[in-house]
Amino acid sequence: MLSIYTKEIQSFFNSLIAYIVIGIFLTVLGLYMWVIPDTVFDLAVADMSLLFTVSPFVFLFLIPAITMRSFAEEKKAGTLELLLTRPITEWQLVLGKTLAALTIVVIALIPTLIYFYTIYSLGNPVGNIDAAGVVGAYIGLILLATVLSAIGTFSSVLTDNQIVSFVLALFFGWVLLEGIAYLGQLIGGNIGLIISELSLTHHYTSLSKGVLDLFNLSYLLSVALVFTAATRLVLLSRKW
Repeated sequence: MLSIYTKEIQSFFNSLIAYIVIGIFLTVLGLYMWVIPDTVFDLAVADMSLLFTVSPFVFLFLIPAITMRSFAEEKKAGTLELLLTRPITEWQLVLGKTLAALTIVVIALIPTLIYFYTIYSLGNPVGNIDAAGVVGAYIGLILLATVLSAIGTFSSVLTDNQIVSFVLALFFGWVLLEGIAYLGQLIGGNIGLIISELSLTHHYTSLSKGVLDLFNLSYLLSVALVFTAATRLVLLSRKW
C-alpha cells in the first residue's frame, strides 16, 4: 500500500494541475476570509467560522480534481490490470489511492494555519480565539475530506474518462453534502428531519463548532468506509 500511496502523491505533484488546484483553493479561501464583504475585518470577530463554512463547498471541486485521475488514468492507459496482478490486495490499492488524495488535501490546508495565526495576533487581547474549537473544526474538515476523497476514488473507478470522473464525484458529493438536506426540507415533518440528518452537512456542522461528538465522527467515517468498500467491489468485478 505504501508504494501506491507514495506513487500517487509523487504523480500528483509532478503535474502542473497540482499547483493550480491548490493555488485556486487557497485563493478562494483567502478571498472569503479577507477580501469579499463580511470578512473577518467586517465582522470584527476573532474566529475562523468563515473558513469552515466555505471550505466544504470548495472541497466539492478541489477533491474531485485531485481524485479524478486515480483509477480513470490507470484504466485509460491499460495499467490497472497490471496493478491488480501485483502482490497487493484490492483494499491496499484502494486505501493507498484514497489516503494519498486525503494527504494532498491536508497539505493544501496547512497554509490556512497562517489565517489562524493572523486572527490569533489580531485578537483583543492577543490570543482571544477559541483555539480548542478551531482544532475540533479542523478535525471535522479533515473527516469531511476523507469522505469526499473516498467518493472521488469511487467515481474514478467507474470510468476511464477523467472529466466524467470529476463530474460524478462532484454530483455524488453534492447529493450527500447538500442534496439530502434539501430533500428533507421539502418533505418536512419528522421524516424530513430524519432525512436531513443523513446529510454530511448536518454532521460536519456540529464538528465545525468544535464539538467532537462520537456519533458525528462515526457517521462520517462510516460513509467513507462504504464508498471505499464499493470501490473495492468494482475492482473485484473486473476479475470475475
